[in-house]
Amino acid sequence: MPLHSFSRVAYPVPANPSVQFVYLFCNLLTKTLLLEKEKGKLKEATPLQIQAGKAAKNNLPNLDVTVFPYATLPPLSQDMEETKKLLDKLVVLKFDAASPRGMGLEGPKSAVGIRNGLTFLDLIINQIQTLYSKYGCKVPLLLLSKDDTHDNTLKVLEKYQGSTVDVQRIKQGEGEGEGLELESLAGHYSKEEVGHPFYNGDIFRSLMTSGTLDFLLSQGKEYILLINKDNVATVIDPNILNHLVTNDIECCMEVTPSNSFNLISTPMNFKLWEIAQNQTKHENFKLIDTTNTWVSLSAIKRLVDSHKLKQKKSSVSKASLFGCQFFDKLIGVSVPEPRFLPLDATSDLLLLQSDLYTCKEGVLTRNPARTNPLNPVIDLGPEFQKVGDFQSRFKSIPSIVGLDSLTVRGNVWFGANITFKGQVAITAKPGLRLEIPDEVVIENKEVNGPAAIQE
Repeated sequence: MPLHSFSRVAYPVPANPSVQFVYLFCNLLTKTLLLEKEKGKLKEATPLQIQAGKAAKNNLPNLDVTVFPYATLPPLSQDMEETKKLLDKLVVLKFDAASPRGMGLEGPKSAVGIRNGLTFLDLIINQIQTLYSKYGCKVPLLLLSKDDTHDNTLKVLEKYQGSTVDVQRIKQGEGEGEGLELESLAGHYSKEEVGHPFYNGDIFRSLMTSGTLDFLLSQGKEYILLINKDNVATVIDPNILNHLVTNDIECCMEVTPSNSFNLISTPMNFKLWEIAQNQTKHENFKLIDTTNTWVSLSAIKRLVDSHKLKQKKSSVSKASLFGCQFFDKLIGVSVPEPRFLPLDATSDLLLLQSDLYTCKEGVLTRNPARTNPLNPVIDLGPEFQKVGDFQSRFKSIPSIVGLDSLTVRGNVWFGANITFKGQVAITAKPGLRLEIPDEVVIENKEVNGPAAIQE
């Protein structure tokens, strides 16, 4: 409101100086209150500056979040029909991000082979199929792709057209005025223009404006699991859903302790800014946001209807924490560390394809023979950066159950059935090719030539 409005009085002012003073004072007070109200609205509409991966104490709300250890969640009911009813309330939304260009791949990350010929999308769909086979529940999957991955996403989805899983695809538009195209492989939804999802706030509005949210609510769906990043160790966990439904929770973040913070054994309160928002475990944070978020559909509808999610996407990070502060009942669940495994580089593929993990019914499980609760630290040189080069340089993926760290530099090639233990560093001399022979065991050793392998 312009400041000069204070000098304008829209009603007659009495001639009596005392009464005139009262009138003018009241006018000034009223204008001031109106101005402050307008400022409040502007402040509410100001984009939140969320900086992923930095100490964002000053950029996130000073909000308390009660985090529950996963082990303390109550078990599921033994009644199969009750569990079916529970899972019938769920829908899953997966972001289909592009593969990092440095990995030398085109198309979405969901098409990258994880292990045994299965992609990340295969793992998610296998989990949903397993739930259907076991309980007879129907959990639809919404797959959000960008323009640079959409065509490849369609090719990936072709093999699921006869599946029992209802897979939806959502295409992100190019510009602010362009919407999304929502199509269902099962033919349940019609094409409609929806918003431009970029972060949780946009996704929530997109679900509303497309009619998808109302449709899901009419079908008895109550919660949506947002898989914001390519955390390939994601588990569609009925135990978490059961806790949310039982306690009428509106929003739940899956978190895991950082390297600098011990595992929590009882519910604890944390500030929202104490939770790191990226995939790098930074010592300044106590917890890491896995970017898996469970949200009440009815709560989304309430927030969108009340316009509380009006934020400009251009200034807001894609961090999944955005939007969480608007919910009345926000909690966190501290999941086991092995459930957080982002796919960002070929070093992550080495972990996934090794004997460190097994895969059953779409769920990656840590090898119980691994006594260290943390994964090995793997640092591969630029020669291994692209997936094609990575695959060609290993006859087979080494055994790393007993490995603490592995550093590889230079023109190194690996044979079959190799075992690494402890701390291992392998460096090929400039201009030379170093071959690690079959069946060799390397433990707590620096290798810079063939002779060092035999020592």
